[in-house]
Amino acid sequence: MASAHAIPSLDEEFEFTAESKRRLLIGIGIGVALVAIGAYLLASGVGSHETHAVAAHGAGDHEGGHHAYKWTNRLWANVWLNAIYFTGASVIGMFFMSYNYLAQAGWSVAFKRIPEAMPAYLPFMGLAVLLTFFIAGHDLFHWTHPGLYDKTSPEFDPIINGKKGFLNTPFYVGRIVAYFGLWYFLWNRLRTFSLQEDLYGGTAYYEKSIKFGVAFLLVFGVTSSTSAWDFVMSIDTHWFSTMFGWYTLASWHVTGLAIITLTVVTLKERGYMQWVNESHLQDLGKFMFAFSIFWTYVWFAQFMLIYYANLPEETIYYRERFSGFGGIYKAPFWITLFLNFVFPFLVLMTRDAKRTNIILKVAAWGIIIGHYFDFYTNIMPGTVGEHGGFGPIEFGMILIFACGFVWSLYSQLTKANLVPKNHPMLEETLHHDI
Repeated sequence: MASAHAIPSLDEEFEFTAESKRRLLIGIGIGVALVAIGAYLLASGVGSHETHAVAAHGAGDHEGGHHAYKWTNRLWANVWLNAIYFTGASVIGMFFMSYNYLAQAGWSVAFKRIPEAMPAYLPFMGLAVLLTFFIAGHDLFHWTHPGLYDKTSPEFDPIINGKKGFLNTPFYVGRIVAYFGLWYFLWNRLRTFSLQEDLYGGTAYYEKSIKFGVAFLLVFGVTSSTSAWDFVMSIDTHWFSTMFGWYTLASWHVTGLAIITLTVVTLKERGYMQWVNESHLQDLGKFMFAFSIFWTYVWFAQFMLIYYANLPEETIYYRERFSGFGGIYKAPFWITLFLNFVFPFLVLMTRDAKRTNIILKVAAWGIIIGHYFDFYTNIMPGTVGEHGGFGPIEFGMILIFACGFVWSLYSQLTKANLVPKNHPMLEETLHHDI
């Protein structure tokens, strides 16, 4: 039998307090200071790695090995890493809303304002991606060097030359603009319909939301893969994987789910959203559990296919991460597997665990950190190689981007009632019981 849920008022506004703003500004300030310290140390030659025997290079030079390394490469590689990571965290809010609209799901309406607020960060990430590409793309992306396409040049590369129809700067920049433009436009329409539904009621806005949600799923079905190729796979230009689009989507998706869960639990602990009950939390826990396993399935499937084929142009990707560059990427590689599969699998296995706030928070934090490491091991070997590591720049960039994300999220939450009071599924979500 469904348990009764009573809400004293259908009006609940989120307050983005001055204290919260102060803490986020302090976080951004600390992040900027750490980046400045890290940049000074790198410019002074402190903390750089110089390895001479790189096992991964047995089959040839690394993608970026033809070109001199500059300390600024690590700075811009970190901007790229965080921009791609938080792009995924943002767009998954729209993805979550869209497939819930398509399924006409009622359970998620109780906390729909949270995923609805997440994509507001997309324009900032789009700007970060474009600026990084224009400023440092030549250093981070091997395929941007014109000598690779000149048959009279000693740098000529017939493999990369064969990809120039797709990997060329005008088309690449056009795709980036299209990704962020389409994602943001479709989110803006859904957000507008949601706010109008609060004002006027009825089912017309809900039906429009379903249509635009379906449109987004069709767009994202293509762009989630092509953006993964552009943002991450094109860094290692010779290497390719037919599963990489699914792999990146799985990583983005479970990261977004962890952020949604963490935000729901945090707001509940602060006295908001008391209509969200243990059944809602259990379902969120199920999502994190299930998609952690799905990510692992795709990870292993990609690894297994490359392992048993044992082709040099494919295996170099894993050799670089296992034994290349003096082994500096081996620890992040194994941390990724532990935090993204073993940890959530064990922590979220039981029913009670998925209904317990502290366990959900610990699991969500593990997933969020684990998938940062996932993108780190995908991006850093191809951009900075032996010069990678964890220092002030890495921690500073994380602080800046994460505090910016929270600021954007909280700002959006203040712009709408936390209860979608005229949503057709409101009654169902208030009595959600499993």
